[in-house]
Amino acid sequence: MIRRKETKEIEIGNRVIGGGNPILVQSMTNTHTGDLKRTLKQIKELEKADCDIVRVAVPDEESCRNIGFLKENVKIPLVADIHYDYRLAIMAIERGADKVRINPGNIGKRKNIKKIVKKAKERGIPIRIGINAGSLEKDLWKKYGRPVPEALVESTLRNIEIVESFGFHNIVISIKSSSVLDTLEANRVISQKIDYPIHLGLTEAGPILRGTVRTTSGLSILLYMGIGDTIRVSLTGHPVEEVKIGYQILQSLELREHGPIIISCPTCGRMEIDLISIVKKVEKRLSKIKQNITIAIMGCVVNGPGEAKMADVGIAGGKGMGVVFRKGKIVKSVVEGKLFDALLSEIEKMVKSKK
Repeated sequence: MIRRKETKEIEIGNRVIGGGNPILVQSMTNTHTGDLKRTLKQIKELEKADCDIVRVAVPDEESCRNIGFLKENVKIPLVADIHYDYRLAIMAIERGADKVRINPGNIGKRKNIKKIVKKAKERGIPIRIGINAGSLEKDLWKKYGRPVPEALVESTLRNIEIVESFGFHNIVISIKSSSVLDTLEANRVISQKIDYPIHLGLTEAGPILRGTVRTTSGLSILLYMGIGDTIRVSLTGHPVEEVKIGYQILQSLELREHGPIIISCPTCGRMEIDLISIVKKVEKRLSKIKQNITIAIMGCVVNGPGEAKMADVGIAGGKGMGVVFRKGKIVKSVVEGKLFDALLSEIEKMVKSKK
């Protein structure tokens, strides 16, 4: 069991991060926030996928004006992502954003950061101090030559100090880089220096396959170390995919439950049934099931009930037929053509028993 680092508890709308609360899965819309119809539609899709927190880019006043309407029409916390213009951050807070994400280093003068902090304090909402390799302060670029972990940590501590100097401690931290190793090291170090909740992610992770592998490589190590209170999988694709993969990462590490776990063998020359087809059909049918059950789909007796005996329910194939088992015990034998239906029947029984 993973022992998580105890961090400060921070409320974001109707969710809470840190303080030992469940690790939340976030995403960010990829629509222009000025396009109200498309943005709202995408947030609704994210809600349906069980996204815990959604972030929207606020690059202009048109986008900012829509914050209020979005806030009134969505159920999950809404975070406004602000760069450069402190006035947009203030407007977003006034229109009901549950949190603002800023990089103080690119907001500019301290007096402008102070205005954001004052408004956040008035509304009782947190600020995420988001430090990215691509927006590192010029003096740190000059000092370190590139955004190495030491530079990212120094930038983070510097910006925390600025925000704290205005008497504000309702803070969430994130340090991200497109480098897996730099992200790992920077978060490892900063977690030893602060007790604020940490938002984990990898910037510009890439397309679905590559981005999933890169993000999982970094986030899993940090999560195993007990670091991280909320995550985002940043992919070049639809944000719903980010949420699905985020939950898979947490479920694999036994940090959150989120629907069925499918165990299936990689297939080999011993396999005598069309296992790949069965797995695809089962995965499709299980997409709406929320109960945490483990399902084994095995190609032969070698990987059958014995190796998958801890599964709640499963099947193992043979020559033209197979067996259905529960907790390693065979309950029936069926011909290959009936294996999928037999497994589905057992799954439905299991789901009903868990309701």
